[in-house]
Amino acid sequence: MPAKKVLPNPFGHGLIDAYTGEVYDGITVIVGRKRNPYAKGWVMNSQESLEIVAKDKDIKWDTHRILCFICSRLDFENWIQISLQEIANELEMNKSVISRNIKILEEKGLIIRGSKLGRSYAFRLNPNFGWKGKVTNLEDYRQKEWDNDTKRSKALKAVSVASEEQTPQTSSGETAKNLTQSYPEINELSQEFDIPTEKLEKLLRYFQSIQDNPA
Repeated sequence: MPAKKVLPNPFGHGLIDAYTGEVYDGITVIVGRKRNPYAKGWVMNSQESLEIVAKDKDIKWDTHRILCFICSRLDFENWIQISLQEIANELEMNKSVISRNIKILEEKGLIIRGSKLGRSYAFRLNPNFGWKGKVTNLEDYRQKEWDNDTKRSKALKAVSVASEEQTPQTSSGETAKNLTQSYPEINELSQEFDIPTEKLEKLLRYFQSIQDNPA
């Protein structure tokens, strides 16, 4: 069947199919074909973050190379779907060098450690550095991070205030138990961010030590 050929409708508004006589009401809108200028994909980057990275003297040449390669293979929503061994093979580096520099990138906050998958962890590029995906999804991510930061602040404040209310005779274990029962924010923080009970108890003891030994 030949492609549609539409012409102005001589009997009224709209268009008419020259082959079938079908009339199309409405307004004609010409939509151009979208063309991707980067055939293999592209990533948005924060210019401010690029400047910070460029001026950071702790980030050496190898680290820059690995960061650029990670960005070149970035998956949607910034997930890094590439193994250390593959990076090592592509850049002709030792795997231990890759691992060491990945740790530097994590310490600098350029990549974020996600949940554990089997024997390894999932990583993603920090969205504050760059983003691959829809802008609306980036905005959703930032809103979620804002909400999480608010929860962390509330939970830490609850721990701080509650630890001041504990008597010296109360053990750290009892303190943690009492606090988690009295302040549901602490339980939410522990479950949502996978914070072990031991770390919570250390945090409680730290606040208690500040109270007992003020500067």
